[in-house]
Amino acid sequence: MLLVYTHNISPRLKFIVKHICSRILQLEVKFTTKVEVFVAHDSLKMSYTMNPLGKEFHIRSHRLLFEQGLTDIDIAVQPWGETKCFFSSGDKSSIPFDIFAAAFYLMSRYEEYLPHVKDEFGRFNAEDSLAYKHDFLHQPVVDIWAFKFRDALQRKFPNYTFEDRVYRIRPVIDVPMAFYFIQKGILRTWGGTINDIIRFKFRRLYQRYLVLMRFKKDPYDTFSWIINKQKKAREKFRVFFLIGSFSTYDKNISINRKKFISLIKSVSDYCKVGLKVSYFALTDFSILKREKTRMESVINTSLEISRNSFSKLSLPYTYRNLIELEVREDYTMGYVNYTGFRAGTCTPFLFYDIDYEIQTPLVIYPYQVLDHSLLKFSSLLDKKEALQAVIDEVRNVRGTFIPVFHNYSFSDDDRWNGFRDLFNLILDSEHEKQ
Repeated sequence: MLLVYTHNISPRLKFIVKHICSRILQLEVKFTTKVEVFVAHDSLKMSYTMNPLGKEFHIRSHRLLFEQGLTDIDIAVQPWGETKCFFSSGDKSSIPFDIFAAAFYLMSRYEEYLPHVKDEFGRFNAEDSLAYKHDFLHQPVVDIWAFKFRDALQRKFPNYTFEDRVYRIRPVIDVPMAFYFIQKGILRTWGGTINDIIRFKFRRLYQRYLVLMRFKKDPYDTFSWIINKQKKAREKFRVFFLIGSFSTYDKNISINRKKFISLIKSVSDYCKVGLKVSYFALTDFSILKREKTRMESVINTSLEISRNSFSKLSLPYTYRNLIELEVREDYTMGYVNYTGFRAGTCTPFLFYDIDYEIQTPLVIYPYQVLDHSLLKFSSLLDKKEALQAVIDEVRNVRGTFIPVFHNYSFSDDDRWNGFRDLFNLILDSEHEKQ
């Protein structure tokens, strides 16, 4: 057990120290404000204050973890071995940076609470993040810092044996549109037909009617392939179905159609099914509540997991709505156009609400790769190399790799050529020696 001495056991401090020590390093941690208790402890111990008590393991504390609300913070990013860090802690500190304050800044998404310019969908831009600007978005820096912290503790306490965690994968399948041609109704089918003719999309028109006449399978219906992969995988896939009403942004088929309901039920027999929150439900609690109730009536159990359309987050309101509806896990934290680590970690963590200064029960599962972000690489080899680079980063810290693919990513469309191989590469990575 690690005993932490500090002058103030703040909610922020408890949240981030427990994440780094318990969730990443598998290390029990307790806190004390009493010097005599700290001195009497005969195992791992650390002081987290402005100045050390003596010659103990010490990290000089930054003010961030003892504040409330938001303030202007000057951040100077500097190199630290093979990675980068900020909030320098001076010569008296056992490690040169306050990794706890820095990790809190990244994981709480502090910068997303501050004024910023949003994109066309109301999202925080990756280019505006500290990690992108200082070129460490590609690294799970919080996990890297945690293991550096562990190494420093090991040097101070050489007889202590630390436990190791194992690398895991948790694939996510997004289903914004279960079928491309079928189950759309007469009006949408005719509208699609006229659009094909006007735009001279005669190949798609031909394919459309082959599917409608049942001579060919719908190109987005890749669920048999997904289920077959699930049967051979250790971890259950998380499959998120969009069931919101048809709109400019959401174009799935109606949840009232029996074939769609049957599909969701059959997938839920093998995978963990969740709700893909529709675009308008992100800003309207009544719509979100209705979609949750609809999904629960289909899967005949309480809804535990969700993921937002377009990976849109509006902190802290998006997560507060999920908490109020007792959703347990969210899979939205990540960037659409870039691979990497939006929250700086590849370890699931509890959402910390800065406005209320509380740790919430909602577990955030940050994803590192969205299939669309790989399309910018022209060749399959380049895609594989980019994907493998992210896998290696997660494996190096024995974290949880969460890739997001879509059902149509596994279709025969030329645009998605080779994406089945990429998915297989991910599944195979779990069986490689660590």
